[in-house]
Amino acid sequence: MRRKILCASAKVFLEKGYAGASSKMVAELAGVSNGSPFYHYGNKEGVLLEFVRRMFFGQFQTATGLMGQSTDPLLLYAVETALQMHIVELSEPLRELYVTAYTLPSTSQYIHQNMVPKLWEIFGSFRAGAKQEDFYTLDLATAGITRSFMAEPCTEQFPLKSKIRRYLECCFRIFTVPQERFEPVIDHTAQMNLTAVAEHVIAETVRQAGESFDAVMTET
Repeated sequence: MRRKILCASAKVFLEKGYAGASSKMVAELAGVSNGSPFYHYGNKEGVLLEFVRRMFFGQFQTATGLMGQSTDPLLLYAVETALQMHIVELSEPLRELYVTAYTLPSTSQYIHQNMVPKLWEIFGSFRAGAKQEDFYTLDLATAGITRSFMAEPCTEQFPLKSKIRRYLECCFRIFTVPQERFEPVIDHTAQMNLTAVAEHVIAETVRQAGESFDAVMTET
């Protein structure tokens, strides 16, 4: 039943976003006749948290695979975060899901807790004397920037490449990375076409929820 609820929630979230997804929609799709289907995960926020867990792992795994022979930790950070920016441009429901994930208590806390050790590994050498716990507040800062950039749709005047460049520049400066060090990384990342990769990440997340991407995206 939990798998059926997760599959049904995936379809509704992708079509309606988080705010537009109701327990009735999910119940009807999952074939649940009594009560709210979300109680299997505590509530609707609990269902989103399950997706955030899956997405978090999938994004870093995918970004690592895209690096080829490079072992540059700055490139890993740039590619992973740029991938998120590509994902939110796939659809408005996905944009709303990601913005919500960076807003709700449980999902945002999960992101912070899992990002801090990664940030320490990536940027620790650029902040002399900083401890791992210091990166919690730095992550609060970059998470706020991430949320703001995600919430702003791309336009002809503000295309995706420009968004990624501005976004990464803001984040690298917060972590006190020298400009001469981060500029080549941003140049490389901005030239990557990650749209197809973003679609694959979403498809794989849904598949892992127990149903193929094509099945989830078909009409009810």
